[in-house]
Amino acid sequence: MNRAQFLRLMLGGAVGAWLARSPLAQAARADYDFWFTRLKYDSGDWDVDQRMPANLITSLIDYTNLRVDPKEHVLALADPKMLGAPFCYLAGHKLVEFNPDERRNFERYVRNGGFVFVDDCNHDIDGLFAKSFEEQMARIFGAKALRRLPKKHPIYRSFFVFDGPPATGFELNGWGDDLVHDYLQGIEIDGRLGVLYSNKDYGCEWDYDWRNKRFLAEDNTKFAVNIVMYALNS
Repeated sequence: MNRAQFLRLMLGGAVGAWLARSPLAQAARADYDFWFTRLKYDSGDWDVDQRMPANLITSLIDYTNLRVDPKEHVLALADPKMLGAPFCYLAGHKLVEFNPDERRNFERYVRNGGFVFVDDCNHDIDGLFAKSFEEQMARIFGAKALRRLPKKHPIYRSFFVFDGPPATGFELNGWGDDLVHDYLQGIEIDGRLGVLYSNKDYGCEWDYDWRNKRFLAEDNTKFAVNIVMYALNS
């Protein structure tokens, strides 16, 4: 079952009629193959990289045949409506400490086929976001659930071809541990990646005025297309 089938199953009654009446569910049935859902959570600064979703959405429209909702959707992680999203984004710099409703929805969503892209805006393996988020994952899924992805993981070939995760300028020139992370991490459920976790700060890398894109030697949002295409088709 791919994620599109998962979404139809959820909307068919597994979550209930109240979810089927939500704007996201209506969009799923009628108009769009993909919409960008940002998760807000109580403990930290979730509303970062505000121009990034628009750039990701534009690239999906430019490169793929997906019917893409042009709007970013923001949902509370504690809101059961997030269970109907085909793709979720969670990021920040500060503490990640899920309350009981947030923890329940995160686990339920991932275990039932959902996909969450989590980006550490500190680009640091020892920062507050990294340590606290990893602690939350260990508490929910087990101490060894979060693992490094191999360079041959399908996400690096789901649309464009990469030989591993592209580096970001923030890793090369920023604060934090001053390392280029040559890996991403993830949590697999039944052989399918449900959480993709980055310490590379892709959100900031893709957070620029769209008019500046013409000055890039290479479109750095191409890997965002890979992430979305993997999320929808795996």
